[in-house]
Amino acid sequence: MNLPQAFEITMRELLQDEAASFFAALDEQPPVSVRYNPQKGELAVSHLFETLKDGRVPWADQAYYLAQRPAFTFDPCLHAGCYYVQEASSMFVTQALKVALHRLSITGYPLMALDLCAAPGGKSTLVRSLLPEDSLLVANEVVGSRARILQENLTKWGSPSVMVTQNEAADFGKLGALFDLLLVDAPCSGEGLFRKDEGAVGEWSPDAVRQCAMRQSSILRDCLPALKPGGYLIYSTCTYNNEEDEAMVQWLVEQEGLLPVPLPVEPGWGVTNALPTGHVDLPVYRFLPHKTKGEGFFLCLLQKPESAVMPRDFETVRYEKTAKQSKHVVKKREATTLIPDKVKKSLVNPDAYHWSTTKQGLIRALPVNLLSEILFLEGNLRVLQAGVTVGETKGEQFLPHPALALSTALNRAAFPVCDLDLKQAVDFLRREALVLPADCPLGWVLVTYADKALGWVKNVGNRANNNWPVEWRIRSNNPFA
Repeated sequence: MNLPQAFEITMRELLQDEAASFFAALDEQPPVSVRYNPQKGELAVSHLFETLKDGRVPWADQAYYLAQRPAFTFDPCLHAGCYYVQEASSMFVTQALKVALHRLSITGYPLMALDLCAAPGGKSTLVRSLLPEDSLLVANEVVGSRARILQENLTKWGSPSVMVTQNEAADFGKLGALFDLLLVDAPCSGEGLFRKDEGAVGEWSPDAVRQCAMRQSSILRDCLPALKPGGYLIYSTCTYNNEEDEAMVQWLVEQEGLLPVPLPVEPGWGVTNALPTGHVDLPVYRFLPHKTKGEGFFLCLLQKPESAVMPRDFETVRYEKTAKQSKHVVKKREATTLIPDKVKKSLVNPDAYHWSTTKQGLIRALPVNLLSEILFLEGNLRVLQAGVTVGETKGEQFLPHPALALSTALNRAAFPVCDLDLKQAVDFLRREALVLPADCPLGWVLVTYADKALGWVKNVGNRANNNWPVEWRIRSNNPFA
C-alpha cells in the first residue's frame, strides 16, 4: 500500500519496534464479521455460519467472523434486519456499554441513550440490542443523505424504542442534561480504514488530522451538556494518531472534568492500551491490525461526575413541561384521530403503544412508557422517525407501511403470509411484481424469506404489486434468475 510519508513517520514514532509488523498487516485482506439481531434470532443467519463461520468475535455478543465475504446484497436476511455487517474492532463498544449499563441499572428507570454521529447505523443497532427494552435510543446524523441511510438500517433492525434525528451536536446540548449514555463515534481522519478504503488514504494529510481534532473537540463541547451527572460518554474513533485519540481524552479529563473508566479486557484479545505519547496512564483501548483481528479503532469510556452542575431545577422543569405537553398532545390527537381496532391488532400488545396519526396521514405507535420523552424531543429536534410507522387508511382500506413488516412488534397472526424462495425474495427486493400461489388470499400479504418478514405485496390475482420502498431496492440483476 502506498502510504503518505507523514503518516508513516507518525506511525513509526507511535509504534516503534512494532511499526514493521503494522505496515505489513495493512497489505493483508481485512477480516469479514457480522453481528446478528437478537430480536430476530441467530437461526436467521445460520445459512452464513454453516459454511463460512470462522469463530466468534471475542469482545462482542452475537458476532462472528466469516471465512470469506459473501454477496451480502443478495441475501434477503440482511435486508430483513436479521444481521448487520460490521467491522469487528468497532464492536468493542459492547464492553464499554456493558460496564456503563451495569452501573446505570441501579437507577431502576428507563434509560435515555444518544448515538450522536450514528450513520450508517452499526453502533446504533449494537446499542439498541444491549439497552434494556424499556429504554430509548436516539440515533442522530446531521448529514441528510447519511441520515436516510441510518433511518433505513434502524427501520430494518426493527426496534420500536428508537428515534432517528437530524441535528447538530449543539441542538442536544441546549436540551440540558437529558441522556444517561452518550456515544460519540467522532468524525475522524480515518487512518484505521486505510486497509479497507484506499480513498481514505488519498484524503489524509497532517492538516486533515488537525482539522478533525478541532471538529471533535467542538462536537464534544457542544453535546456534553446533554449528558446527565453520573452518565457515561463512550468516545471512539477509527484512527491512530494521538491528536484525535489520547490527547482528546486528556482534554475531556482536564478541561471538562470527566473521569475515565477502565474496562475488562482479556489478554488474548490483543487490545493495546495507550501508546507512548505522554498519556500512558489513561485507560484507553486501541485496536491495531497486526495485533487484533480487525481494523484500526480507539475507544475510551468516561463518566461525568455526579457533582457536575446542572441547570437549575432542570429535571423538574423538563418533566413538568413534558407532562403538560404530553397530556395536551395526547388529548388533541385522541379527539381528532380514531384508529380502528383492526389496525391496532397489527402489533403485538397494542395497549403498550400510544396510537396517533401524523400530519402526513401515517398511523404510528409510540411506546407509552417513553411517550413524554419522545414528545419532548419532537418539540425540540428534527425527528425523522419515532416508534413504529404502522401504515395509513384510505376509506375502509388499511395500507400497511414497510416499517411495520420489519418491526419486532409486528403481529404476524393479523396478516396472511407467503414465504418466498430465494429467487422470489431477491425479485421482491428489486421491487419487481410477483406471482403468488393460487391459494394465497387477495389483498395485502406479508412476504417472508426463511420465515423472516420482508415486506408487503398487494395480491390482485394475476400478480402481486410490490410495496418495497423504491430507495431501498436492489439495482443489480438477480443472479438467481
